[in-house]
Amino acid sequence: MAIFRCTPGDVSAFKLLLLLTIMYGLMSFLVYSVIHMKFIKPLDVDAPLDRFSEGRAIEHLRVLSKDIDGRHEGRPGLKQAADYIKRQLELLKDRANSNFRIEVEESVVNGSFNMKFLSRSISLAYRAHTNVLMRISSVDSSESDASVMVNAHFDSTLGSPGAADCGSCVASMLELARLIIDSGWIPPRPIIFLFNGAEELFMLGSHGFITTHKWRDTVGAFINIEASGSSGPVCQSGPGSWPSLVYAQSALYPMAQSSAEDVFGIIPGDTDYRIFAQDYGNIPGLDIIFLLGGYYYHTSYDTLERLLPGSIQARGDNLFGVVKAFATNSMLRNATERQHLASTAKGPDNERAAFFDYLTWFMVYYPRRVAVVLHSLPVVIFLVLPIILRLADFGVSSCCATLFDFLKGMLLHFIAIILAIIVPVIFAVSRLLFSSHAMNWFAHPYLAFMMFVPGSVVGLLIPRYIWRHFHLSQDISIQKMSSEVLANEARFWGAFGFYALFTLVYLLAGFSGGCLTFFISASLLAAWICTRLSCSRDQSLRLAVVYILPMLPCLTYSVHFGGILLQFVIEKMGMVGSIPPPFGKFLISGYYMQDVIVGAMVGVVTGLCLGPLLPVIGSWLARTSVMQILLHVSVLALAVSSIFFPYSVDAPKRVVMQHTVLTTDSTHILDSSYEFSVVDSNSLPFLFKHAREAAEQLQIGSGYSFETSRQRWLALFPVSFLFSRSLKFPARYDDILKQYNAFPHVSTVEQEISATGTRKIHLELNLGSLKEVWVTAFNITGPLSRWSFADNKLPAPESIDGGPPSYICRLSGASHEKWTFWLEANSSEPLRVEVAALDQNLMEPAKNLKRLFPDWVDVIAYTSFLSSYSF
Repeated sequence: MAIFRCTPGDVSAFKLLLLLTIMYGLMSFLVYSVIHMKFIKPLDVDAPLDRFSEGRAIEHLRVLSKDIDGRHEGRPGLKQAADYIKRQLELLKDRANSNFRIEVEESVVNGSFNMKFLSRSISLAYRAHTNVLMRISSVDSSESDASVMVNAHFDSTLGSPGAADCGSCVASMLELARLIIDSGWIPPRPIIFLFNGAEELFMLGSHGFITTHKWRDTVGAFINIEASGSSGPVCQSGPGSWPSLVYAQSALYPMAQSSAEDVFGIIPGDTDYRIFAQDYGNIPGLDIIFLLGGYYYHTSYDTLERLLPGSIQARGDNLFGVVKAFATNSMLRNATERQHLASTAKGPDNERAAFFDYLTWFMVYYPRRVAVVLHSLPVVIFLVLPIILRLADFGVSSCCATLFDFLKGMLLHFIAIILAIIVPVIFAVSRLLFSSHAMNWFAHPYLAFMMFVPGSVVGLLIPRYIWRHFHLSQDISIQKMSSEVLANEARFWGAFGFYALFTLVYLLAGFSGGCLTFFISASLLAAWICTRLSCSRDQSLRLAVVYILPMLPCLTYSVHFGGILLQFVIEKMGMVGSIPPPFGKFLISGYYMQDVIVGAMVGVVTGLCLGPLLPVIGSWLARTSVMQILLHVSVLALAVSSIFFPYSVDAPKRVVMQHTVLTTDSTHILDSSYEFSVVDSNSLPFLFKHAREAAEQLQIGSGYSFETSRQRWLALFPVSFLFSRSLKFPARYDDILKQYNAFPHVSTVEQEISATGTRKIHLELNLGSLKEVWVTAFNITGPLSRWSFADNKLPAPESIDGGPPSYICRLSGASHEKWTFWLEANSSEPLRVEVAALDQNLMEPAKNLKRLFPDWVDVIAYTSFLSSYSF
């Protein structure tokens, strides 16, 4: 007795399924090689001097990330890094020939301003932050010549050696500066290298440059280099479209997607690009960011060894070409010239272009005015086609019936895409109902494909499986075609219409992407032409192959685009935050949130990669036997995936450990505790279940409590809003009194009362004997009307944990000196001032506790001194 009974149709369907599996497997292998820079050979330290060398850049990076112990604000390493950079620039200046004019300087910046970060309003005040600058120009240049600026920051964030972020950027700039001098290229316009020392504190170094430096008005274009991983594309471009055109024409290994600009604002995080191009300078520029490899971003694992070989080489080669192109471009203008052009309405428009790279081999670029025509054309074709196809028996009713069938096909394709997203989401939620942990795909990204792609394919096939008999609006006898042929025609043009309409809607929404769906629409037209020219008209495998062949370039690009998108999403799921109760009880958040997002994104990518083939392959694969096999594979993958642990050394879990010390004045401690929080789905009980030594040290089971107040995490505001609920454990404070002679304390210097009853309170903040202060934060509630920060302007009020409206300010820099400031109250009601000072120094018990966590946990640990005052 046969176990499986396969009809000839089933056999053909499985052959096609095998063919598709092999085809997409080969595409994925090609895309993997491209993403991981397998085709780029990094040059060694002994490379010719007229070439950019990754090996030489790594020598700088080794000093910055290994020899220097921590480039964080408040630690000696930050000053050591500034000294090293300046010393290297001085050496380059000494070796430059007489055709160059080289200027090197160290700039100390101070300032205060308001901004929104992570959708939260905050005021920032800073002093004594260091920028290092180099200006390379010809001896014939003048001080007012429009210049090209290359910017990166040399500071790193808490607990991270910052090899990628952003030591790799600084090392690339040092090698680029050397290349300009040694290559013999005399820049026709000045080139400014800005090494800023306070980006991780919310872009303070770039703010100091653009508001105070003598060269700020000469910058005609800039390139900001950033890293939240080890490789990746251009993420932002503008104002205007010409910076992206310069990149498209000059980058040796173009890596750019205009669609990235459309979603960048959704991603938690900002770069110096925001300061230069949007908030202050309005300078045309590029934001070149390493996106992939984000497992190590802002962790202690961001080390030199984890950088992707070839990534620095590709970035350096691109930078040299783009800098040269900017320096010779006629659009390069200083601030005065840009303002004049804007006042005469002759300046370039601010509309963004559409562009994308094809596997980093070449770049497709077209301005928005061309995009308006191109991206509208598929919809025009879709609407005109019923007339063209029915010319032989033309009639209004005939054309309308055809169009109505096409719209039915569009709806059918839309439902298929939606189901391709919904089915893996259902699988993701179902698995978590029986699993002990979420995010099992985090350390093993291939699991996400195994778990969700087969189910997503089933979702794509469900509409075709259910609606086998397409209800036609056309009269079969008049058209003289079989109902099957008319139904296939309607399904194909319905799919075409779906991508065409999506492209147009994307365009009308003002976005600069839409290139992928336009590419799909154009490829569908090519596939239709090829099948029309084919000798075969029946539904055969030969016809399916003829249909697929002209689609291969588009499908390969879809796999490339989807692969980058999925890898990026999977990596970022470890740091997007976990929504606390009561919202966490809903399936779209809390414990389920990350798995649901990844499942949905796999569905989207599957729809992009396989959806264009659906009009042809649907008739073959929408069979009970095929769908059963796909469902069995999904269920098996879901079951097998549950045995995988979600974290590893290469994909660590992020944990924040805060030693909180509550003080009443400069010498007395009110309370001491350890507080822990995480930023992904797997909660703290999960963490301590697998970190047994740390749990035993903390005596889990007694003496701890859930702490829901974000006020206690004030030192990290607003990043603290990404945290889940925290666990609080009591801690002894004997060692604190031994290590600190004095704690942060705010005292009144003077109080003025006007005739109208307004009070101006002059205050002084003394940070005591804190050793390595990173930042100090104020949270002020009460009748505050003005203060001495940010040009006496208050930011928008915030409410923490449903409390009263408050105003928050972060102070950084020169912590050995006192901060003096004033607050103005418009009534006699008291002003309440909460202060949180973050000291990177840890007491020995805290250091020992941190060491007890396993190596798959990355613990960012610090001491936070909290105090409260009423004035």
